Amino acid sequence: MPTSTTPPRRVYRLMPTYKDFRTFLFSDAALQRIKRWQRTGLLEDLPQEVDGHWNGDPSERLTDFPSGFIGGPVLSRRIVDALTGELAPAGRFVPVRVDGEETGDYVFYLVEAVADCLDAQRSSKPKRATGHIKQSVFRPDALPCELPAFRVPELPKVVYWNGWAADRLGELVGDDLETRLVWSEDPSLKPHPDPMGF
Repeated sequence: MPTSTTPPRRVYRLMPTYKDFRTFLFSDAALQRIKRWQRTGLLEDLPQEVDGHWNGDPSERLTDFPSGFIGGPVLSRRIVDALTGELAPAGRFVPVRVDGEETGDYVFYLVEAVADCLDAQRSSKPKRATGHIKQSVFRPDALPCELPAFRVPELPKVVYWNGWAADRLGELVGDDLETRLVWSEDPSLKPHPDPMGF
């Protein structure tokens, strides 16, 4: 159990809030490449770039965290520049092409870190249709707390965020970011009822 000066270990799902800004949608081919690599882990399947397009009214603003894709975020260059040192240990930054052009304004954060930390006996059984786990429970001693984000072998297509990284992103992105608590070792913190839902 953490001391009074150590915050409790927490795990989140991050996604954009539903506001008046444009969101990024991956192409079907990009999603297939990402999911194939997440499943196989093979170097030859590693995406070298991803592509997609902006969704929403062109008059609406862009945001620093524009994608709700559960397998990894698209981040603005501003966020990457601010957090490169903290994010790099868990993955790499992949160029994003928007409508065929790579502007350098956004990157896909490809989370490579996989940690065997899920408590499968105490977690919900994976949903038959999607494989998603509605309520995940983690083993505190196995949680990779030093990393900002990670995936688990049981569900390699989902990115989980440690609490400190969710806090840092929240400070930078502001209320454009929704942080859904998946799990905490502090029983007074109640997880979101369906953190992987929409």
